[in-house]
Amino acid sequence: EANGVNWGTTKNPIVYIEDCGGFNNLVRPDEISTSLNESGLSALGIIIDADNDPSGRWESIRNAALESVPNIPKYLPKKGLIISTPGGINFGIWMMPDNDMCGMLETFVTYLIPTESEEVWNFAQEVAQEAKNRGAKFQDSHVDKANIYTWLAWQNPPGRQLHNAITERILDPKHPEATKFVRWFKDLYNIP
Repeated sequence: EANGVNWGTTKNPIVYIEDCGGFNNLVRPDEISTSLNESGLSALGIIIDADNDPSGRWESIRNAALESVPNIPKYLPKKGLIISTPGGINFGIWMMPDNDMCGMLETFVTYLIPTESEEVWNFAQEVAQEAKNRGAKFQDSHVDKANIYTWLAWQNPPGRQLHNAITERILDPKHPEATKFVRWFKDLYNIP
């Protein structure tokens, strides 16, 4: 909304968001083809985390979509994928954080930390690492989660969830890194 997207109402949103219950469910045979065959569908966007293997994740999602989207490119474009399927549906993929790097949604959210909070952000990363050194149980692959939630614990009010931190402008939804994702989203769903 901060970037000009009117979500509509709860009963009539402009985009329906469905949680597939994890990446492995999304790349099951026929998951994408079934979704693309839904009645009245004009666009289908998929957002996935790169985690620690962006190229492997891309290869898996590409293979899952290839039957229904034969023109899907071999490599994910840096600006995210938007192509038209043979049936005329806009099909898009965005891989968090930026279609290139390792990471996840929380990695993307770290891009939204306001510049004036950089010193506290750097300290939050140091503290999370020191906690890990002292036996904190988070997995190395979840360091970005530990970092962002440590930083959020020190905001006013402390401990906000990611969506609250964005809507309350604790995080900057108009940060240049956010605008890349917003542009992809608007283009995919034909939002002016």
